Amino acid sequence: MDPLSLALTPGIGPKRLREILEAEDPLEVLRREPRLLAAWQKTVEEGLAERERRRAEALGARILGLWDEDFPEALKALPQPPTHVYLKGDLPEVGVALVGSRRASPWARAFARSLARALAEAGVWVVSGLARGIDAEAHLGALEAGGRTLGVLGSGLDRVYPPEHQALAQRMDLLSEFPFGTGPKAEFFPRRNRLIAALARAVVVVEAGEESGALITARHALELGKEVLAVPGRPTDENSRGANRLIQDGAYPVLSPEDLLGYLGLSQRKETPPLSEAEKALLEALRALGQALPEELALRAGLSAAEVLPLLTALELKGLAQALPGGRYAPL
Repeated sequence: MDPLSLALTPGIGPKRLREILEAEDPLEVLRREPRLLAAWQKTVEEGLAERERRRAEALGARILGLWDEDFPEALKALPQPPTHVYLKGDLPEVGVALVGSRRASPWARAFARSLARALAEAGVWVVSGLARGIDAEAHLGALEAGGRTLGVLGSGLDRVYPPEHQALAQRMDLLSEFPFGTGPKAEFFPRRNRLIAALARAVVVVEAGEESGALITARHALELGKEVLAVPGRPTDENSRGANRLIQDGAYPVLSPEDLLGYLGLSQRKETPPLSEAEKALLEALRALGQALPEELALRAGLSAAEVLPLLTALELKGLAQALPGGRYAPL
């Protein structure tokens, strides 16, 4: 009996799948429930399992089921594990999840990217959901640093969402529990979030409102006994209330990439490039302000306006600063 055909049968979840596969006579288990038997027979007749395998091969992906020895142990440990997953690429041995708002502010985007770069430079995979906002910045930061990053989808591997992230997805490892051809639905994303939490040793929430899906990921992480960390934001900022609440409830506040690495017991592999005294002063001002206009930075760092722009360009080239829309700059 083909395990994948069982896994694709409506009404057969992980518990029932194990029961059937472990039975001396799997078919006899199905015969006890005529509706389930009829659903399985329809799945077999329509050739759904073979179709999924052909699609996976065409996409350069593979299908891993609970019946496989190399099915991820982290996913098996979930209270409701997926019966099978679709994987393009590899899975992390050590991963840290970075999640947050889809409508993230410029400072949060820049900060998330700097955290991802630091994790990648320390040899740690970055795990996120390929969504707009913080997720995308997390994946990009890891790739910029030459690291590995896993995107966990709330759709099939062949239906990357949002569509503007198609090119980004081509550069990453991808995982989904949804069959090929499955488009995104609101109810799929909380299911996706539990996989993110399971595959990471810790979850870092970077800017999240009180209704953010990132908090679902954090809750799953806590239920699994994982570390939850959060980046503090302004108390008056609605988009930071969820992250601030996590800190109030005991999550570790992440104040810098070095802070994150130190808390997780990681060391940064790449050395900070040499900086002039003026560059150091400007970088310190940039990190203190989070994001700022050149004239604000000049005032904070005690530099002239004429000095600041060339110095900002130098910091950008060294991977320590990022230009933002509206003429503002943020640290990386």
